[in-house]
Order: sequence, then C-alpha cells, then structure tokens
Amino acid sequence: MISNIMEPVITQTNFPALKLKNRGKVRDIYDFGEALLIVATDRLSAFDVVMNEGIPYKGKVLTQISDFWFEQTKDIISNHLISSIVYDFPSVCKPYWDSLGDRSMFVKKTKPLPVECIVRGYLSGSGWNEYQKRKSVCGVQLPDGLVESSKLPEPIFTPTTKEEVGKHDENISFDQMINIIGKELAEKVRDISLKVYRHGAEIAEKKGIIIADTKMEFGMLEQELILIDELLTPDSSRFWPSENYEEGRPQKSYDKQFLRDYLLSINWNQKPPAPELPPDIIENTRKKYEEALNRLVE
Repeated sequence: MISNIMEPVITQTNFPALKLKNRGKVRDIYDFGEALLIVATDRLSAFDVVMNEGIPYKGKVLTQISDFWFEQTKDIISNHLISSIVYDFPSVCKPYWDSLGDRSMFVKKTKPLPVECIVRGYLSGSGWNEYQKRKSVCGVQLPDGLVESSKLPEPIFTPTTKEEVGKHDENISFDQMINIIGKELAEKVRDISLKVYRHGAEIAEKKGIIIADTKMEFGMLEQELILIDELLTPDSSRFWPSENYEEGRPQKSYDKQFLRDYLLSINWNQKPPAPELPPDIIENTRKKYEEALNRLVE
C-alpha cells in the first residue's frame, strides 16, 4: 500500500557505490554480476517517449504490483525475482535503502529474448484501429461484428520487436517471431504468455478489474525460460474498471491510457521532446495507478 505522506518524485537514481548497467524507459538497472538490481523510478513513457515529469509513487506502485503477480504466477513459470525487500539486498546497497524501499527488486540476470510478448483479450488501441481496416489484429483474423472494447472470442498472442528507448516497437507475426528465436521456444513463450494472461485476468476480474491486454518479457537463465521485467502492471497493461465496462466505446482505465488520451487531444506528434504535462494530468495519473494497486492487493 502507498503512504499518505507525500514523498519526492524520483525520476533518476544515482548510487555511486553501485555499477549502473543502463537506464530504460522507467527502470534504472544496476549490475551485480550474476544478479541485477532493478529500480522502478517515477518516470512515465507514452508512445515510447519518456515524459519530462514523473508521477508520484509510480515506481512503488509498479514494483508492488509486479511483486504480487510474480507470486500469483510462480506455479505457471519461474520468474527472476530474488527479493524486493531491501534488507535482503547486498550490503553495499545499505546507504541507499531509503531510495530503494518499495521500488526495487534484486533479480537473477538472464539473457532477455529480443521480442515482447503481447496478449490481447479485448479489442482496443492499435488492435481496434487495425480491425476496422482488415478485420484482423497483427495479422490474426477475427470474426466480423466486433466493436471497440469487444471481448475477443479467445485471447490472442501478438508479439512485437523490442526496440531501444525512443524507438517504437514494431508488430511482428508469429512466423517472424519463429525466425527470430526458433519454433520450439516461440511456441513455448506463446503458450505460457496466454496461460499467465488468463490466470491474471481471472484474478483481476474478482477484484473489479478487466485486464484488456498486457505485455510480458522473458529471459533465458542457462536453459530455463523465466519471466522477467514487470508483470501485469498499469504500465504494461490496459486495466479497466469492470463496473464501467461497456462495448462500443473507449473505457475508463487505471493505466496510462489516460495520459495517452491527453497527449492525443493536444495533437502531439509522438516524438521527442515530450510536451509539458499539466499538474492535473500528473495527479489524475497518480490516482489511477494507486487505485489499481489498492484494488489488487486489498
């Protein structure tokens, strides 16, 4: 749960005693040899561009939600989490406990797969745009008669490339994914992604949340496939309040779709530099992330 005491927004970490590996769109990653320290900052990206302003507590929300889901899905597939409790981290981290608390994970280092694994259970976003033109999503043919936000007959797997910060991930077909990582591994990743999504969606539905779609990432630890990065968070998923759900229109959300809608309304070109975010957009985004956490873990 999130404290009521307002804390400073953390958009970048600097820990001189630790070895910085890289900074992602949201996370700062520190290298510990066979392990990594992943710190979720309060940065927010939209359309693959990092905003200038941070969202208060966002990193803590993402970490606690991922922590929740890694526990819920560990019987389906192993994950990279060693601990999210700062007292378990190497002693060199101790001077930074205040900054690391509730927003960091000490994890196993893997070789990440060069694809991102998208599962869609509902018709929204770019999927809805494509369906209107071709009756398909990422090349997967769908039945006629669906409308915006329709629940799909079955969840579908639609992978993308994994691009560097500032570049857009590109949709690819399953056959293209096979060409990148091989048939056996591609089929395994697809099947596990669908299983994790279905399990997560069932749990979330009981909490009043529809998980419309989500992105997962996997890595290889020697010969073992494991889940990495984040899992079923408002950054990587569309979360809709089930009590407001209605086909045929966009949905209210607990995720960054609220921010995307604002950015579309101002006709931003979706390229750097990011526009300045008004205080009310920042505050309402914070509230949506926190509501997602509170519903899931209550």
